[in-house]
Amino acid sequence: MSERLQKRLARAGVASRRAVEDMITAGRVTVNGEVAVLGRTVTDADDIRVDGQLVETTSAPKVTYMLYKPRGYVTTARDEYGRKNVLDAMPRVPGLHPVGRLDRDSEGLLLLTTDGNLTLTLTHPRYGHEKAYRAWTDGPHAPTPEDLERLTDGTLELEDGTARAVQALPARDGAFVVLGEGRNRQVRRMLEATGHPVTRLLRYRVGGLWLGNLEVGEYRELEDRDLRDLLNPTSTPPAVWDRQWERIQKRWG
Repeated sequence: MSERLQKRLARAGVASRRAVEDMITAGRVTVNGEVAVLGRTVTDADDIRVDGQLVETTSAPKVTYMLYKPRGYVTTARDEYGRKNVLDAMPRVPGLHPVGRLDRDSEGLLLLTTDGNLTLTLTHPRYGHEKAYRAWTDGPHAPTPEDLERLTDGTLELEDGTARAVQALPARDGAFVVLGEGRNRQVRRMLEATGHPVTRLLRYRVGGLWLGNLEVGEYRELEDRDLRDLLNPTSTPPAVWDRQWERIQKRWG
């Protein structure tokens, strides 16, 4: 069944009808790769994106997985070079796609979902969901307290502007780094700017969702409580948060 684009996006929970119309007018919405116009009609078969992010607008049941992405896998729905793809490690589910990116040389927590609205929520900068990483660095010594302070004090300049971590803590031969934004290879570039090139990078938390006991290449389907933790980190009891952090330190500290 076809309906007007702005009505479908509003019904899918992207924004109010008026706000959706403003998005379309601003050229932020595409349908099947073409910039949409007000009044456009769409069906379930159309590929609808806001700011380049796929939006799921059908009523089919949604499914979301957490994968421990191995190193050497690219995070994309299609790869023209034939490299190993994260979708190769997942069950064949129509519409399943990665949420954001985790570069080929990095490992750890990666979300894959059929829910385009969840993807939009987790990847749009205005929502600011934290992502936490364990980095191992090259060199004769680990980052110093002064290096870690540079990561968080707002004085670190990269080629695409000032970069600032939410938190940076010491670790054996590296650091734990928490970001509130998600630029391309940002943790790697920040640490390299302090003189500590990254040799291994692992993401262990997104929002309030932790990697837990998953091993490399393993995945599990998220339950409702996982999604609540993911989107609302403050809903997780502090004692649970502390146990998760202790588990991360014990495993990768």
